[in-house]
Amino acid sequence: MTKIVGMYLPQYHRIPENDKWWGEGYTDWKAVQKATPLFKNHLQPRVPLNSEYYDLSDINAIKWQVNLAEKYGIYGFGIYHYWFSSNQVLLDKPANIIKDNKELNIHYFFMWDNGNWKRTWSNVRFGNSWAPTFEGEEKEGPEILAELQYGDEEEWKKHFEYLLPFFKDERYIKIDGKPLFGIFNQNNNNDVLEKMIKYWNDCAVKSGLCGLTFIGKRNIYNIRVTDYEFDYEPATHGWNGKNIVQKSVKKLHSEIALHFGFLKKYNYKKIWKGIIRDFDVRSKILPGAFVQYDDTPRRGSKASIVVGDTPELFEKYFTKLLQLSKEHGKEYVFLTAWNEWGEGAYLEPDTRYGTAYLEAVKRAVDSVNKE
Repeated sequence: MTKIVGMYLPQYHRIPENDKWWGEGYTDWKAVQKATPLFKNHLQPRVPLNSEYYDLSDINAIKWQVNLAEKYGIYGFGIYHYWFSSNQVLLDKPANIIKDNKELNIHYFFMWDNGNWKRTWSNVRFGNSWAPTFEGEEKEGPEILAELQYGDEEEWKKHFEYLLPFFKDERYIKIDGKPLFGIFNQNNNNDVLEKMIKYWNDCAVKSGLCGLTFIGKRNIYNIRVTDYEFDYEPATHGWNGKNIVQKSVKKLHSEIALHFGFLKKYNYKKIWKGIIRDFDVRSKILPGAFVQYDDTPRRGSKASIVVGDTPELFEKYFTKLLQLSKEHGKEYVFLTAWNEWGEGAYLEPDTRYGTAYLEAVKRAVDSVNKE
């Protein structure tokens, strides 16, 4: 049976760094609430059902998420991991709550977003610019807000020791009998990553594990350091492309659109048809999928917006993807996303569709499992 992992953003709780960089009390909810429509019938802002603007430092909020996921057939969460160095680990409160409360019946693993946090106007590669709409027009302050520092073996050891209690949690997701760890940017200093992966595998064996299994996002340069790979959707089949040529063409189209004041819009059906068409049967490639996408809350008029989505279309294509996954023995599908509200990519209920997307997941899972 193929298991669904919803990618999980832990950003919805207050941290000093967000207070400093984006304003007191900033979380992604601030951006979500501030979003405005950019064209006719553009649904912004997105509003959680029953105004569920939760705080993920509260265990009750996580219990609500876990119960919802369990009810609708979500196997686990892929929790984004923001380790910059042993001196700077951000947004780790929700993962620690899950680890420390065994009654939370959810499987999970870490997806290390191994990049910097930067200002929008920065040209630094491998970086997240969290809140462009809160930056203003002035290009002030440092380009890099939180800097990724891989360090040497001493630093890798500290990182591994931080992760080890999670790896030993019986709920932590395993592939090939080994704890799964995701590396989002395989091509961000891949020589160092290869050495770190070998070192961590040795540490895992010494710690009583069978080793670790690594998974990474596929990239257009075909740089691979991990055991498994997946496509991050809808970016791969929307605006990033599957190779350098596609990337260049899509980037040119985006630049032309922005130059003439057009929005970057992408067709929901077209992207999903590409996902199904390009389904990779190789055993080490696991499928990526998506619910909806519209990052207007973060990017404003420079947003990437997927139009034409409906729960019915999602169910149709997602069911097909699960069927293909079952036929070819794919153990997991990585779904964008459980709660990426700032990117309009979420399964959690909203005032537009209620629980319709969750119900679509449940029907898709049940129908494929019955076959």
